[in-house]
Amino acid sequence: MLNSRMKNILRELYAVDQPITGNYLANLNQVTTRTTREDIKNLDAILNNHGAKIVPIIAKGYKLEISDEKAFRKFLQSISVEQIGQEYIPSTPEERVAYLIRRLLLSNRYEKLDDLADELYISKSTIQLDLKTVKQIFDEYGIVLKSKPNFGIKASGSEIKLRFCLSEYLFDRNDDHTNTLVDTPFSSISKEDIDQIHKIILKQIQKHQISMSDIAINNLCIHIAIAYKRIVSGHHVVLVHSEIEEIKQQKEYQVATEIAADVENYYHVKFPQQEIAYIAMHLLGTKLLSQTKSQVDHVINDEILHLVHFVLEKIEEQLELGIQNDQELILGLSLHLKPAVNRIKFGMNIRNPMLQDIKNNYPLAYEAGIIAGIAVKEYTGIEMDENEIGYLALHFGAAIERKKLQSGPKRCLVVCASGLGTAQLIFYRLKSYFGHNLEVVGTTEYYKLKQMNLNGIDFIVSSIPIQESFHIPVIEVNAVLKEQDLKSIEKFIVNQNTRQPILSYFHKDLTFLKEKLDTQERALEFLSDFLLDKGLVDDTFLEAIYEREKVAPTAFGNLVAIPHPITPKTKKTFVVVCTLVKPIIWSETPVQIIFLLCVKKDSQEDLQEMYDLLGKFIENKAMVQNILKAKTYEDFIHVIRE
Repeated sequence: MLNSRMKNILRELYAVDQPITGNYLANLNQVTTRTTREDIKNLDAILNNHGAKIVPIIAKGYKLEISDEKAFRKFLQSISVEQIGQEYIPSTPEERVAYLIRRLLLSNRYEKLDDLADELYISKSTIQLDLKTVKQIFDEYGIVLKSKPNFGIKASGSEIKLRFCLSEYLFDRNDDHTNTLVDTPFSSISKEDIDQIHKIILKQIQKHQISMSDIAINNLCIHIAIAYKRIVSGHHVVLVHSEIEEIKQQKEYQVATEIAADVENYYHVKFPQQEIAYIAMHLLGTKLLSQTKSQVDHVINDEILHLVHFVLEKIEEQLELGIQNDQELILGLSLHLKPAVNRIKFGMNIRNPMLQDIKNNYPLAYEAGIIAGIAVKEYTGIEMDENEIGYLALHFGAAIERKKLQSGPKRCLVVCASGLGTAQLIFYRLKSYFGHNLEVVGTTEYYKLKQMNLNGIDFIVSSIPIQESFHIPVIEVNAVLKEQDLKSIEKFIVNQNTRQPILSYFHKDLTFLKEKLDTQERALEFLSDFLLDKGLVDDTFLEAIYEREKVAPTAFGNLVAIPHPITPKTKKTFVVVCTLVKPIIWSETPVQIIFLLCVKKDSQEDLQEMYDLLGKFIENKAMVQNILKAKTYEDFIHVIRE
């Protein structure tokens, strides 16, 4: 009945309540405007029989008008999921909840439960269950779901809180490149408008030499688009006079004024002073100044530096990462924390679309972020949510990588007397065998060795005996490298890197396979009681684990949870492993493998390799399935070795 081009047109027209140009629809389907006119004509003929029509509006485009909502919804229901897209008639509880949130936030009146149930084709009891979840989500945003007899329900709260929530649920943030509107009849801002606002912001921040991240710009873009919609519908942000006066003293207020003026010209609406102050808040809360000396001195005061050093000391106490003197980290954290304090001070949320990736790929850095969040709260009283912690983790992850580069792979020099060909053969054989674990700096003949600069060289690989002492270890090998030569070099590198072998952290008596535990609480109590009986922990251990879970759940996806106490509690480092017969729900996430990580107090161990291994389980489904199949400790260790 509908071809793919017609489906796309219907989806676009249904998603907005303003005209869409023929050119836009033609570009969408990558066809000519003539073909688009024909598609619209055919689509209109079908819709006329189902309570709707497409109205051409001179110089503006096309608009969908629905005369019989019930008939039109029945038409949508009759179309298969493949034809129109599941989002139009939500079927799962999650989809319905998202739909109801958007519906209530964008409504100016009370909505009757019966009407909402009819819209979603569900019973009243079902919608009441869905609304319980909606209420929980609204609570997180400080929004109240008001109920009035004979009138229905309505979302109520300060304009700022309503808008924050709306910004989360009106836009689809799964797209890494653009902020596209969720396809819903309540979205009234076109992609063209979003693009235009984006250009206005870029123009002004470049003009005023303010540097912002892409994510910060997208957040501001979304909030301005929503501000426009709210102004048109008679709403505005409420800020107290003293806050406005404080904001007006900042340079960002002037930039906000110019951004608002450009948006006003584009939309033909007037932004009140409070809305301009609101835009300035975003600039204050997300700016990252260009790092010139004068600007850095201006933005980093002693108070922020004291906070950063306090945070880094706490991380060093618990994780021993050796990054507390990294000047780039200190600068980055200082520049991040100054606006973060502004964000929280003004009650602004910040989104982190990378949060799950950070948890999965940088678990050690994320753990440092958790400790940092606790330290910030201890120092300032300000509580940071998971999104902020995720951003802090990026700074720590970069510092960890920098430290790796500094300690870096071992560096060696190849010495050979048999000619360049043999030296090159050794050179490439070493690079092939050791990869990134060994940097082969170059090759040289023996007689030139005295003239070589050996600074930074960890050892020499030589195919001839070297009598003189160069104060650098020499590993003698055959001109044609044999397996035993490679093993000798490998043994030297391993001995130089004093990392504890990763398998030593796992123990047979601390491995529990295929356990029948049906809740998170029972699983944690079972493992904690066992460790208590063995004398490995004291009676504060379980409480410290729950304290860590309160900050952010340790269920990282792919059926894996890595719980641990909020501060080190044990005399040695070890991992308790527990696999379950059936998955349990762990803070709304299914979990079937538990790695209970215990790090000894004042640990000097380099746990990066451990976190790297645990990180692999989070992202590798095959490894997880192999662990779940393991029936014995030996089976489990075999998977780890693999």
